[in-house]
Amino acid sequence: ICCLFQLRMSKELEELSPLDDSGHGDGSEEETEEDDEPKICQVCGDKSTGYHFNAMTCEGCKGFFRRAIKRPAQLCCPFQNACVITKSNRRQCQSCRLQKCLSIGMKRELIMSDEAVEKRRMQIRRKRMQEEPVTLSPQQETVIQELLTAHHKTFDMTCTNFIQFRPLDRDQKSISEHGLEPNSGRVFHVTMHKTPSEDATQRNISLSSPSSPSSSFQSPENKERKQHKSVIFTTLPHFADLTTHMIKNIINFSKMLAMFRALIIEDQIALLKGATFEIILIHFNMFFNEVTGIWECGPLQYCLDDAMRAGFQRHLLDPMMNFHYALRKLHLHEEEYVLMQAISLFSPDRPGVTHHSMIDCNQEIVALTLKTYIEAKRSEPNKHLLYPKIMECLTEMRSMNEEYTKQLLKIQDIQPDVSPLLLEIISKDI
Repeated sequence: ICCLFQLRMSKELEELSPLDDSGHGDGSEEETEEDDEPKICQVCGDKSTGYHFNAMTCEGCKGFFRRAIKRPAQLCCPFQNACVITKSNRRQCQSCRLQKCLSIGMKRELIMSDEAVEKRRMQIRRKRMQEEPVTLSPQQETVIQELLTAHHKTFDMTCTNFIQFRPLDRDQKSISEHGLEPNSGRVFHVTMHKTPSEDATQRNISLSSPSSPSSSFQSPENKERKQHKSVIFTTLPHFADLTTHMIKNIINFSKMLAMFRALIIEDQIALLKGATFEIILIHFNMFFNEVTGIWECGPLQYCLDDAMRAGFQRHLLDPMMNFHYALRKLHLHEEEYVLMQAISLFSPDRPGVTHHSMIDCNQEIVALTLKTYIEAKRSEPNKHLLYPKIMECLTEMRSMNEEYTKQLLKIQDIQPDVSPLLLEIISKDI
């Protein structure tokens, strides 16, 4: 029984072929369909499956010929080199079986090399992948759903809270009084009504209670500096409140992600400090009208001049405007926006990060999810270009991030109206 089992297993293994490199053409299939008579193997008499290596053979003899030619050892007949090869005894004498293969016209030059076989196998796999529809895995579906849930709970597209911020001062009269144009990019010497300072008890990024109020804290040195300078940016108070509000939302968004909560607190802070400006840019892009160049934020609308009135200079604002045009013209889905935010958040090369491999793994998961989502959900013929364009926008944001921090520090030096939470974000201390 044991011998019979081994014989049967040997036969099954012999007849398995990982790749058909036998030169079997399409014509043999048509010939088989036209002729109803069964074809037999010219080597052993078994049922043939077509032409292999230039001869009509079965799968077993096809595989044997390939292995025998590639085998370096010499085959010897234990009898008189005159064995009759049949279906039942074809495994008893490999030497005579090989001679029979060669005598019926099987050609060794038709056997593909191992490199050619592997190349062809890869081509077959690639073709199957192109033919099969791409679908999101259950894990990727979970990642997208978690990001969307966190986004919806922390981001309000209606911007109803914006009217609660200090007023957006666009007093053109006070600007013209000092001979300055709104788009000149220079510092404005204007008069602004004083507003009550906010509570400044918290100086750290509030991961435990991000909804706690932050404020416009002025140190004695800053107050003294302000008394000696008449430079005030008209829209800065409004944008300081707006930025503080968005930072809190980003902290809440991050805390709702399981991958983020699994990190140590030092890495959480490092990632937030590095990604906040970039995620704010992504948020504002959802409001950007690429036709008018206006950010339409519910009851308020912002233009480039508003950012200049806050103290930002042209060499930062021009690249930022180009970025918003480029990203908005991609017409991203909401899922693609939140995945883009997550890629920015989980950047392992942020200053202060300690567990690089863990964060890198998180970013790889999110990036692959974005790429698969585009392949699965997009139908445009040039959809393969979308993922690299998104990654290009992420790279552009990284280059703007450092310049943004420098300008904020300069603005703070002239007019100390930047909130402590924002200062904590842009500081280099962890």
